[in-house]
Amino acid sequence: MIRNPPPWPNSARCAVGFSFDVDADSVVHAGKRGGVVDEVHAVAQMRYDPHVGLPRLVDLFAGYDVPITCFVPGWVIDTYRKPVEHILTGRNEIAHHGMFHEWPSQQGIDAEREALAAGIARIEDLTGKAPRGYRAPYYGLSRNSFDLLIEAGFLYDSSLFADDVPILLQSDSGRLVELPPPASVDDYNQYVSSRAFDYLMTISPPNRALEVYKAEFDALWEWGGLFVPVWHPAVSGRPGPAMAIRALIEHMIGKGNVWFATLEEIAAHVDGLVASGAWSPRVERIPFYDRPVLT
Repeated sequence: MIRNPPPWPNSARCAVGFSFDVDADSVVHAGKRGGVVDEVHAVAQMRYDPHVGLPRLVDLFAGYDVPITCFVPGWVIDTYRKPVEHILTGRNEIAHHGMFHEWPSQQGIDAEREALAAGIARIEDLTGKAPRGYRAPYYGLSRNSFDLLIEAGFLYDSSLFADDVPILLQSDSGRLVELPPPASVDDYNQYVSSRAFDYLMTISPPNRALEVYKAEFDALWEWGGLFVPVWHPAVSGRPGPAMAIRALIEHMIGKGNVWFATLEEIAAHVDGLVASGAWSPRVERIPFYDRPVLT
């Protein structure tokens, strides 16, 4: 069903890269700006992320020796330093997620470059090295995003629901590995109904969300794909969803032959396969369009 799955390390059937967008209340500041002082409910909801959800999830995954990748805005690193430092107690990765969780597609190229540089500086200060991976806030990539990422030395992006396995994004500036998440495994689609965020979905019980996650994983395991969920500590760090994640990890371990890795490790593996000629992924030329099809 997947025509060209990559060879995974140790002959694993599939790769799993658990990822979390550690937004905290950056999303409230980015969205409400000067009105944030009157958004008490929204701010409190999102501060659950660094104070409660994030440490709970870091400890949960550490108990299974399964690594995670956390995409963290620069402002969140500045504001919640100690909770973010807790990510580094395990063999986890901190990757780039904007400065204030701003929409890249609503920025000019200079503003986008500045936000990228500011986030890089915060991650370098925290970890001692530049980030290798990026996920656009709101998945809102601009026409300039990929060239800016290549210019800044990034190895991979994980913003596009583009395939079931890694692909390459090629431009005149160079290339990126794209690690595509399945659209069905963003936890906002399962759990979030909030008028404060104008996001009104039907809330699923955790066992229903677990069935969605398991079905997606089982199919990718069967066919050699890549499973990259997009979860948020303010959402999936709450007790019921966290227990569903625990059950999912145990299901994966029980199924066996799974490579658990950070997204940086997965991207480096793919990059090595391509360099050695051991595997040839699909290549997408970017930008997809340099002018509108319809005007």
